[in-house]
Amino acid sequence: MPLKLTTYYHGKDIPELPGKNAFHSKELFQIYEATPGYTPLLIVATEDGRPMARLLAAIRKAKKWLPSSLVKHCVVYSEGEFLDESLSTNKEKAEEVFGDMLEHLTQEASRSCVLIEFRNLNNSMFGYRVFRANDYFPVNWLRVRNSLHSMKKTEDRFSPSRIRQIKKGLKNGAKVEEAHTVEEIHDFSRMLHKVYSSRIRRYFPANDFFRHMNDMLIKGQQAKIFVVKYKEKIIGGSVCIYSGDDAYLWFSGGMRKTYALQYPGVLAVWKALEDARQRGFRHMEFMDVGLPFRKHGYRDFVLRFGGKQSPPLVPCQLELAEQTLSQILCLNVISRLQNDSPCSFLTIFSV
Repeated sequence: MPLKLTTYYHGKDIPELPGKNAFHSKELFQIYEATPGYTPLLIVATEDGRPMARLLAAIRKAKKWLPSSLVKHCVVYSEGEFLDESLSTNKEKAEEVFGDMLEHLTQEASRSCVLIEFRNLNNSMFGYRVFRANDYFPVNWLRVRNSLHSMKKTEDRFSPSRIRQIKKGLKNGAKVEEAHTVEEIHDFSRMLHKVYSSRIRRYFPANDFFRHMNDMLIKGQQAKIFVVKYKEKIIGGSVCIYSGDDAYLWFSGGMRKTYALQYPGVLAVWKALEDARQRGFRHMEFMDVGLPFRKHGYRDFVLRFGGKQSPPLVPCQLELAEQTLSQILCLNVISRLQNDSPCSFLTIFSV
């Protein structure tokens, strides 16, 4: 029986599917769908009516002052989710199914996007052949991950300065707790939107993203928002999403200049790590710690919580990689401007 691919553009049309990967769930699709600036699509592969795999992609606008045809960016986290148990043992079949979904996604997204990006691949070698066949090229996107399963205390691998900052912040009146009310989530998202540095990420979702996250994921224990308060004012916080045995820190930040003595950014990350360890997750991964082309303030910040970076930086190679990527981006934009037609889009996968 040939593989059948179905693309869903509206959450109401998506059937109930097995699977536990939050990054390819119906709930995250609905969050994207309800947030201005996002256009999600979900590809479901079935065989003889049996769901085999699914892949969720989010298309978003990056810069408001440029024509939308130039700035739409498609992002996929991991290589999708395989729903049929037979694919976990048959790697060749799994890669074939993924290849069909990848080709279908590339055709769909390339109509409007200048960039298609796969991040946080679980296995950097999985699907390499089909990625290259669809004109993707690899970029060593850096990853920072904390191992939690072998620790008696969350702070075991923290730097001494980080431990002192946590103690000082709590002593100076800051407290950290889970956000429970709509008002807390609204105040948190407004605060984080104001203080979020471009050094952490270039794109920040609309406030609706976090409100819908509360409705879709937090109530089902698939995500949490932690807030740092000082005199009942929210001065920092973090957002975690949980998938399988791992936790992922998606957003974090704090008003570190105004409330320097309370260390809100430090406390926000510490609480997320502490909660994940207590709940039995094996790892915490910090998302979007930057490309390996230059120093990155946020990456340096989270590394002092004891996580491991991969792959290691090699400056002489990275300088060339930065130059090459910049040239490709420029050529694609120039081509589209000159020809007034879709150019050969830039497609990358991060390993």
